[in-house]
This record gives sequence, C-alpha cells and structure tokens, in this order.
Amino acid sequence: MAVRPEGTPCWADAMVTDLAAAKDFYGGLLGWEFGESAAEYGHYTEATVGGEPVAAIHPRPPGDGGIPAWNLYFATPDARATAERVREHGGTVTMEPMPVGPFGTMVRATDPSGVPFSAWQAGSHEGFGRTGEPGAFVWADACTRDARRADAFFPLVFPFEVRRMESDRVDYHVWKVGGEPVAGRLRMSENFPADADPFINVYFGVTGVENAVATAVRLGGRLLYGPMPSPFGKFAPLMDPQGAVFTVVDTADTEGGMPSFD
Repeated sequence: MAVRPEGTPCWADAMVTDLAAAKDFYGGLLGWEFGESAAEYGHYTEATVGGEPVAAIHPRPPGDGGIPAWNLYFATPDARATAERVREHGGTVTMEPMPVGPFGTMVRATDPSGVPFSAWQAGSHEGFGRTGEPGAFVWADACTRDARRADAFFPLVFPFEVRRMESDRVDYHVWKVGGEPVAGRLRMSENFPADADPFINVYFGVTGVENAVATAVRLGGRLLYGPMPSPFGKFAPLMDPQGAVFTVVDTADTEGGMPSFD
C-alpha cells in the first residue's frame, strides 16, 4: 500500500462515548471486525474488512466535552508544514503536530468557517487498506455555512484543483488531486438543522441502502433523510446511537445523468 498523495483522504476515525456499543453498531451495519484496543493510545480500536484497515473508533478522553463525531484525515508529507499553512491562511490548529508512536504524525485543525479536519503524515500506518467498496470509505464532504471562507482556505492548505458543480439547487465543489476527485465542499442549506455545526460528512459503502438503513435503525441509529437517488449512487445520511453523523452510499445504485462541472 503506497502513501497517498498530499490532500487525499487517508483515514477516518470516530470519537464515541461507549466503545463496546459503537463496535456493536458499526460491526452490525458495515461488517467491521475490530482489533484489540490499545490502552497506551487511549483504547484506539481499528476496524477492518477482509483483514484490511478501513477506519477506527476511540473513546472520548476524560474531561473532553466534545460530542461523538467522525473525523477525516488528509494525507500530508509534512504535518508541521501543513499546520503552518493552516495558521497562515486563517485556520486554527486545535492539536499541534503529534507523533503517534511509529505509526505517523497527526495534526488537528478547523478551517476559518468552522469545519474540523485532521492531517496525517504516515509512518508505519499508511491509512485505508481499501476504499470505494462496501464497508469502506467512499467519499467525504466538508459541510459549511460559510462557503466563501472555506473555498479561500482549503486549496491553499492542500493542493486541491477545484471544480464547481453547475446546479441551481445546491452549492457544491469537487476537490481533485492529480486530476482525481477526492472530496467535496457542500454549502449547508436551510435543510440542515439550524443548530448543526460545520462538519465533514464521511461516506461508507454498502450494498443496498434501504437494507442498510433498516439495519441502522434496528441497531439504534436514526435516518436523517432519504434514501436519496443520485448519479453517484443512492445515499442516506444517518446518526449513530451516540450522535455521530455519517452517510451510507451504494455506488452501484445510480440514477440520472452526471452533472456538469466548470
């Protein structure tokens, strides 16, 4: 597995309040198997599909008032340089570059519009072992109410080529690295709850969105809306039983023509 190009999503993890309950939910929904929780790393627990790493979950640290949420990491060859660019272009470094044993170095930040994200400089852990298939990471959208500030920030921190989707209904950009789409930026519309903070929406692949939604609800999750058809695949945003938001998508179940981008 090669280290991913700078700016490419390379890992995702979720902070939870109940580790055992989260394992039951995501294992039942996405078919994840879990390794041992590493006490020396805050009981960080890796999830695998077919023996390949796909994500991780970890308990909320004592005294941390944050709510359960999914976190996306963008690949970087130099975590300190990324942190400096974050500050230079108006973002906030919420965790300075921190080595994580032999695995790599992480940095956490928020963009000027409030979107939280992380960057990962790979050591022995290079990130996702598989993507774009059931049980694995497929896509991510940076969701913000202040698209202007996000648009001025992210392409200066990571080498994104930006393409705007031509649409009268949604304000959406695709970020590309080396000509390949890697993630998107979505302006949060009035359809989002008024108290919803900016976030990165992580998409995981499933086979059959309706069945996945039914399983999620049976396991204590909540359907936020949909399922929705799209040219990229049918999708449904969900909230897990502890409050973390994510989306399931079946990329084989497409409908409609592909939109144009400028």
